[in-house]
Amino acid sequence: MAGSTRVPTRTPSQLSQGAAVSGGVGDSSLRPDGVLKATGEFAYSSDMWHEDMLWGFTLRSPHAHAEIVSVDVGEALAQAGVYAVLTHDDLPAEVKKYGLELRDTPVLAGGKVRHQGEPVALVAADHPETARRAAAKIKVEYRELPLVHDEATALAADAPVLHPDRDDHHAAHVPHPNIVHRQPIVRGDVAAAAARAEVVVSGEYEVGMQDQAFLGPESGLAVPAEDGGVDLYVATQWLHSDLRQIAPVLGLPEDKVRMTLAGVGGAFGGREDLSMQIHACLLALRTRKPVKMVYNRFESFFGHVHRHPATLWYEHGATRDGTLTHIRCRIVLDGGAYASASPAVVGNASSHAAGPYVVDDVEIEALALYTNNPPCGAMRGFGAVQACFAYEAQMDKLAAELGMDPVEFRRKNAMSQGDRMPTGQVVDSPAPVAELLRRVKARPLPPERQWETLGGAPDVRALPGGLSNTTHGEGVVRGVGYAVGVKNVCFSEGFDDYSTARVRLEVIGGEPVATVHTAAAEVGQGGVTVHAQIARTELGVTRVTIHPADTRVGSAGSTSASRQTYMTGGAVRHVCELVREEVFRRGRERLGTYHPAWATAELLLEGGKVVTDAGEVLAPLVDVLGDEPVEAVDEFRHRPTVALDPATGQGFGHVQFSFAAHRAVVEVDTELGLVKVIELACAQDVGKAMNPDAVVGQIHGGTTQGLGLAVMEEIVVENAKVRNPSFTDYLIPTILDTPTIPVDVLELADEHAPYGLRGAGEAPTLSSTPAVLAAIRAATGKALKRVPVRPEHIVA
Repeated sequence: MAGSTRVPTRTPSQLSQGAAVSGGVGDSSLRPDGVLKATGEFAYSSDMWHEDMLWGFTLRSPHAHAEIVSVDVGEALAQAGVYAVLTHDDLPAEVKKYGLELRDTPVLAGGKVRHQGEPVALVAADHPETARRAAAKIKVEYRELPLVHDEATALAADAPVLHPDRDDHHAAHVPHPNIVHRQPIVRGDVAAAAARAEVVVSGEYEVGMQDQAFLGPESGLAVPAEDGGVDLYVATQWLHSDLRQIAPVLGLPEDKVRMTLAGVGGAFGGREDLSMQIHACLLALRTRKPVKMVYNRFESFFGHVHRHPATLWYEHGATRDGTLTHIRCRIVLDGGAYASASPAVVGNASSHAAGPYVVDDVEIEALALYTNNPPCGAMRGFGAVQACFAYEAQMDKLAAELGMDPVEFRRKNAMSQGDRMPTGQVVDSPAPVAELLRRVKARPLPPERQWETLGGAPDVRALPGGLSNTTHGEGVVRGVGYAVGVKNVCFSEGFDDYSTARVRLEVIGGEPVATVHTAAAEVGQGGVTVHAQIARTELGVTRVTIHPADTRVGSAGSTSASRQTYMTGGAVRHVCELVREEVFRRGRERLGTYHPAWATAELLLEGGKVVTDAGEVLAPLVDVLGDEPVEAVDEFRHRPTVALDPATGQGFGHVQFSFAAHRAVVEVDTELGLVKVIELACAQDVGKAMNPDAVVGQIHGGTTQGLGLAVMEEIVVENAKVRNPSFTDYLIPTILDTPTIPVDVLELADEHAPYGLRGAGEAPTLSSTPAVLAAIRAATGKALKRVPVRPEHIVA
């Protein structure tokens, strides 16, 4: 669609009739797995079963930093029903570490543990309870070591160096070996700009550690093969990245490790790193039996990475008319014991640290630390979330000092197409920041005092505290707040980001049918729907089969960075075009250029029209294909990026940018510190709504995760130990906590992207958190420099 539009919400009855039934690009096509997931019949990875399989269990360290003095597995091995017990000394290959970016994570701890919950030993038994009991009989003697748990202890002169043997390419650019990666960004003359500033504000901010809290815990099934290899069925975000890390540790070539995607119950970044993959394969190869591993929720808190907690310092300056003069900031991310994705998160945090605003003079520093806290890595928003919370708080603070409306102040400084990021990169696609802010502000506010009923008695469900019945409206104050954010799309900084697709067009039962095969991980985002929509649009067929994702086709990259529709969707489109060209060639050869039926078919196919019947268009396709299917496989790459300069941070680092704005309406009991978020209105540019209902669903989901970070979600870590590893104590929003989320979707095409689309899944996670905090500040008058905000922060 040209220009901008609000995407209407379609009802299920509307989806089953009319244009949507054709299922092409732009239609709200139904998910093929939707009913199964809604009814609980969908098979997740934890539901897998194999005849004669064993169960695996991981023994984990109770200490955050300790030397392993001795390990005695004798009693565990002697227990009936136990088939194998493995420690670091039993690993079969010279390679004993793995890692997403840096190979620094031990498969099993050898000599030392660096965080609470680090795997020390593995057990395979004929029953999960037998495996658990056997693991409890393994005797490990530890000698505790000094803790590194914050910046002060990490960078002290006498700080223990957690990775003394590191030799990665970041080591030359960091001032201390306990810094994983450091990225400065310097542009312009900040000292001169600060001298011109008429108003300067600064602030220190803190973001707590957030968990991805995905639905399905880590799980998978490893099956030993007759050729000495192994078949692994697993819930993951990136099959080929897993394969690259798994095979060397097993001592096997990659073609002997065959991976198939099992049912995934959400990911949000938490499945980019390995969890049980190598462990299950090791046990299967040792026992020569299938081995299943399923984490319980307690173990899951220790089995995957989390969002980096952060401390941030910012200084903003402006002239009296509200023009930004400069930004100084320092962002410190706690990466935990191992690198995971920390280097890339640092790059993202630094390059997005100024937000979607025009400012020519910046001094930015972002870094990630090695500590003995839980490892942190990818989570939805990927470094940009932490920065957005701080810079949006600063924008409100600066607007207040200037006496300006906070939305109009943002709009005055909002970037647009043609402006530059702090890295010097020109934003060369639409950047409707001011329009997004205008839309959320113009939306009518929800009615006041919604808890009041006709009879006068309050409906406690609509009050802060809800059914806890803690308030009846006394001390409840409404607040409204705004925020906007910017997030990159696809992998960045010179990464060879590509995706592979195989498409086959053949005749089955007298009808052309397309099969699409990629390794893209369907984690709930809807790739299984979009890829079929693209094939229908490009090939003009109605029947499309999505082949299960596995490593028998080339890599599709990770289901992260809002990249799969752009990258694997782009690959499917590209390969469909190759298939279509071959069909055209055969058509001209066999039917002749002037055959009337073929001419019609070719015209419609070249126009990308979805054909809904088997009439004049499908008939010639059947004649052309006959018994000879057409198949093509190829890779798709986006335009190249470059690594940011290690000294200045300048460079074309990102493929594309995505923008979203929120307005939050909250009601706060200022006496009890309780918060009820009434509405979180969002406006977002998605370039092209490939599947409008799915786009709105992604915006709802990202918005709700941002809400969770704002008011409830935090892994509490004290002295490097997790204090709340359960959903009893780690709270996530339920349907009762989720506010109304009206959405405006703009479709301003990016000419560099397939169909003009723009990655949509992450941007709403950025701006929803600071919008909620801005609204709470408006209601309470409190500074509130930390998320999640707690009752004691409000009433203190």
